[in-house]
Amino acid sequence: MKYTAKDYKNDQSVRWCPGCGDHALLNSLHKAMAELNVEPHNIAVISGIGCSSRLPYYMNTYGFHTIHGRAAAIATGVKVANPQLSVWQISGDGDGLAIGGNHFIHALRRNVDMNIVLLNNRIYGLTKGQYSPTSPRGMVTKSSPYGTIEDPFRPAELVFGARGRFFGRCVDVDGASSVEVLTASAKHKGTSVVEVLQNCVIFNEGSQSMVATKTDRAKNAIYLKHGEPMIFGENNELGLMQEGFGIKVVKLGENGITEKDLLVHDAHCQDCTLHLKLALMEGPDYPIALGVIRDVEAPTYNDCIYAQIEEVRARKKARTLEEMLLAGETWEVK
Repeated sequence: MKYTAKDYKNDQSVRWCPGCGDHALLNSLHKAMAELNVEPHNIAVISGIGCSSRLPYYMNTYGFHTIHGRAAAIATGVKVANPQLSVWQISGDGDGLAIGGNHFIHALRRNVDMNIVLLNNRIYGLTKGQYSPTSPRGMVTKSSPYGTIEDPFRPAELVFGARGRFFGRCVDVDGASSVEVLTASAKHKGTSVVEVLQNCVIFNEGSQSMVATKTDRAKNAIYLKHGEPMIFGENNELGLMQEGFGIKVVKLGENGITEKDLLVHDAHCQDCTLHLKLALMEGPDYPIALGVIRDVEAPTYNDCIYAQIEEVRARKKARTLEEMLLAGETWEVK
């Protein structure tokens, strides 16, 4: 049976602020699931607490709206209990990286086969505008009235530091790219993280202004595709080249530079050095990297744990709890 996006929607009224990036992401997720053509009853969408964590209510799949910061722990349990399920975790930057930061990094370290969608609007929206772990230094919010004095997390650094094997990035309103990245993340075997650059129209309007429109993205972003040269710009006139241990932006045609001189994206390279450099690029001197930045295969936690169970079972004579209890010396007291 061929599924469509409508098959993953339910009849619930979607309740987010008008203009919120969650609407666009939900639409892209429905389309991505249709591309994957996984039966709705074989999908589980797990969330924590926050605006984005309402998303399971709007899915015609299994769903679980859990507690603050614990979505990764619940999603891990779901995947280990039923490895056949396609498991999606929906978290915001607060839910996933503050109270849920510990579970986030250990899910990555373990490489549980699940998809983490991290909606990053750099603010706490549900609790009305406090600064979050990704809010920039100096940002004035209700909980930092004179400007936050903390440096923010950069999600890519956490992912790579925790030995993450898949990292992608998209923009909430960029539907086609979002569907492409979400689909690739689901096809990856292991923990995947997709950072969604999202706008909060109420408490952090304009936070993603560099990539908010198609024109902005043409000027300020680069879409990375495996096996293709790193070209960007409104007229594809710019590119990325290696310079020592770093990256530099060059203009095609200047100083004899051609497309052959540019870096070619290798998302499957085991060495994550260049992947991290690409993920951490920021304007105005560098473009923001979008697309699949890293996609490397490795043994998954759920496969390994079931393989270990079978290995131990093969060595043990006892097959039941009763057999195990009676396996050693026993005696009867009368």
